[in-house]
Amino acid sequence: MPVDLQALYPKLIQLMLDTVFVVDRDNTIVFVSNACEALLGYRADELTGTPITRYMHPDDLEATRASIIRIMNGHAHFDFRNRYIRKDGGVVHILWAAFWSDEVGARIGVARNITALAHAEQELRYLAHHDPLTKLYNRSLFNDRLQSALDAARRDGRQLALLFLDINDFKGINDMHGHAAGDRVLCTVARRLQGCVDGSDTVARMGGDEFTVLLPDIASPAAVAEKIAQILAAMAEPLGPELDGIGMPSCSIGVACYPADGSDADALLSHADDAMYRNKRHRRAMG
Repeated sequence: MPVDLQALYPKLIQLMLDTVFVVDRDNTIVFVSNACEALLGYRADELTGTPITRYMHPDDLEATRASIIRIMNGHAHFDFRNRYIRKDGGVVHILWAAFWSDEVGARIGVARNITALAHAEQELRYLAHHDPLTKLYNRSLFNDRLQSALDAARRDGRQLALLFLDINDFKGINDMHGHAAGDRVLCTVARRLQGCVDGSDTVARMGGDEFTVLLPDIASPAAVAEKIAQILAAMAEPLGPELDGIGMPSCSIGVACYPADGSDADALLSHADDAMYRNKRHRRAMG
């Protein structure tokens, strides 16, 4: 007995885990499969007869309208992404495959929920540029910021300063109180450094107990000295009750200024690192 495919197709559409939309020239939904309830929280009968643009995330509306025009001009999309607002107010990330059908006189699209994938991609992008412990920028992004700041300083004839900071006797904290306590100290240092800088400045953890601060536009050496004094004062504040019994460690800071101490990123980092270790050796010599 031959299979009646015409009768089977509607049932197959309703079995799909992805959602099928049929939308007319006026952006009105004329058909949507039952999977829409899992996708957007609305039943099919709630969506039918309403404009599909009503459910689009406002920040994606302009790009989505451009995609619609492209599709209606005969250019199918198989990899367009946007966001929709669910009935419960949540945001869903959608991957679309869509085309215009002259035969039907409508746009036909299949929507796949990729919210988990989008969040995973965002997390990977974040981890690529941030230190997972302190949430500061990592070495890679700091180097990018430093290079961009140098390019701008050369172009505009400005000065910048680079601070290299190391926690004194951090190994002793780990040895005496454990690495969990050491991690909390690192996070405290990170928060205090962030509290000392402006929005245009950059704080990063370079690794271990080493941090850098980029000051991309300094007015004078006196301004750098004031910033260092501010950081040292912040670091001297007692630790909170969560680190009871641990004294806040001191830190050593090295400074490099462009253009006086170097004309490129490597020279500035090397100069600041050397200056930091000179200060650390001086501190040890002074007892």
